[in-house]
Amino acid sequence: MISINNVNVSFGGFTLLNDINFHITDNDRIGLVGKNGAGKSTLLKLILGLNSPTSGKIMVPPGLTLGYLPQQMEHAKDKSVIDETLTAFNELFELHAQIEKINGELADRTDYNSQQYNNLIVKLNEYNDRVAILESEPVRSQAEKVLTGLGFKRDELERPTATFSQGWNMRIELAKVLLRKPDVLLLDEPTNHLDIESIEWFEDYLKSFPGAIVLISHDRKFLDNITKRTVEIMLGKIYDYKVPYSKYKELRAERMQQQLAAYENQQKMIEKTEEFIERFRYKATKSNQVQSRIKQLDKLERIEVDIEDKSALSVKFPPAPRSGQIVFSAKDATIGYGSKVIIDGVNISIERGEKIAFVGRNGEGKTTLMRIITKELFPIDGEAGLGYNVDMGYFAQNQEDVLDKNDTVFDTLDKIAVGDIRTKLRDILGAFLFRGEDIDKKVAVLSGGERARLAMAKLMLKPHNLLALDEPTNHMDLISKDILKQALQAYDGTLVIVSHDRDFLDGLVDKIYEFKDGKVKEHLGGVQDFLARKRLDSLNELERKSPGVAGNSSVQMERSTIVSEATVGKQDNKVQAQLSYQQMKEIEREKTRLKKKIEQCEKRIEELEETIAALEEELSCATETGKILELTAKYDTAKKELDEKMDEWAQLSE
Repeated sequence: MISINNVNVSFGGFTLLNDINFHITDNDRIGLVGKNGAGKSTLLKLILGLNSPTSGKIMVPPGLTLGYLPQQMEHAKDKSVIDETLTAFNELFELHAQIEKINGELADRTDYNSQQYNNLIVKLNEYNDRVAILESEPVRSQAEKVLTGLGFKRDELERPTATFSQGWNMRIELAKVLLRKPDVLLLDEPTNHLDIESIEWFEDYLKSFPGAIVLISHDRKFLDNITKRTVEIMLGKIYDYKVPYSKYKELRAERMQQQLAAYENQQKMIEKTEEFIERFRYKATKSNQVQSRIKQLDKLERIEVDIEDKSALSVKFPPAPRSGQIVFSAKDATIGYGSKVIIDGVNISIERGEKIAFVGRNGEGKTTLMRIITKELFPIDGEAGLGYNVDMGYFAQNQEDVLDKNDTVFDTLDKIAVGDIRTKLRDILGAFLFRGEDIDKKVAVLSGGERARLAMAKLMLKPHNLLALDEPTNHMDLISKDILKQALQAYDGTLVIVSHDRDFLDGLVDKIYEFKDGKVKEHLGGVQDFLARKRLDSLNELERKSPGVAGNSSVQMERSTIVSEATVGKQDNKVQAQLSYQQMKEIEREKTRLKKKIEQCEKRIEELEETIAALEEELSCATETGKILELTAKYDTAKKELDEKMDEWAQLSE
């Protein structure tokens, strides 16, 4: 179906892909693996035609449709979730328009036996066949089914996409790709922003997908569940295995051992043969044997051992300066955005040297609390702040927004480095696998994993006694994850990390803060202790069983009860009765607070409507250009806030 023939890709003398050949056939399930920066994403872009090879050809049959989900992309912000998703059906809408046009032409024509009339009939049949594929059920029903499968609640589908995080907007883009029903899916780390429920739905969808799939992922389980063929890119070459990922790892290890053993045996034979030749080269009685062995060596097909990419991340964080005993504390804190409460009643204390993980479903407030720690946000109510002499290094989840795309790799560090550390920038970049000409690459062309490594390198420029890391392993390959974990285990400062990766957290953290139903609960001990107490198999299982909501929906959280049925366990009737009473009291308090928020919202809507009316009256009388621009800006601001308040009131009143 898709043929990649003798393809080379070079950048300024560096060869990324070297004479690669392979084919993608109907119903292929290919896992594309390799280290970050090996060329996996580049290969997808070559297939799409977004990039061109230095030499060689990529042959895609005409009419073949490709669906592509990149690691990062710009998101539309001017539509609701459902309206943006329905743009996936633009092809269908165009087909309907073409069908209507052809039907109109056919109705007016009488040359039934002409070639032109026959061509219109053929086109009409082609369009109708395509419509039958795309419109198996009403388009809105299809869109809602996919969106809810990817974690959206039905009452969130009318919300503006601008009110969702990048991760949720990536889910919208994924929904659009799936709804287009392409012949081939090209997916670049699609699970980075999905929780376990969404991943399981996505896996089921892909298993029944009728076309071919080429998938880049660092999730072993996901690769094993979806792929049946593994294509590895290593040092510019490709190695094609007709098996899933785990089996590929076994076969690859066996192949390397067999190659090495055969190579060593051949080298011993060559060494002995050369010794014989040198020893008897000048003896007449052995001349025939010497000549025979020389010819034997000349004809020998030399065994070559595949070169392995043994480069690995080398990370050692600088010693942490001493901070006060309390590194961060929050007391009765209510945390959210504006009037939107995400979590409340937060009481936590993080002490010097602790290594702590924030866990829970997406949208439960982990990143929001991290932004309180980094002082990007401040509590709506209560207290929260850093302790004495705390110097923090922060790794943000979305490096797309943090790093300047126009800077080079070297410039990214050079802009913030001061003092003697400036002389060591190349060494630091080398430790993070940016070597030679890599340091002159623009951030815009870096892969997701390379951006993650570059952001981590920034943390090395200055000794910090608090590291706040928000999903640091999202784009990292498996080897880089392991080495980063070792470096964090050796780090002598305080660590706060947001992650869903159980293997990464195991043996790294000694305290867990669980985010659930708008509350934060402390669990002492490591991740295995936490999971044992929760009777869960993994942090992903925790996400599955949590009754939380998708997105940052404070309304649902405000209506949830504090004590779940699961915490009641097998306690006696008396305790259960007490808990029920406490639940009822909490529900009443939540109702009172909800009523108060509705009243506040209605009051603000009334004020905004009065402001807008006054501005409209002023605008109707204004004549000076400067005054008109000033009033228009105020009007737009007030109108935007009114729309947001109306949305908030609608959610609160449901």
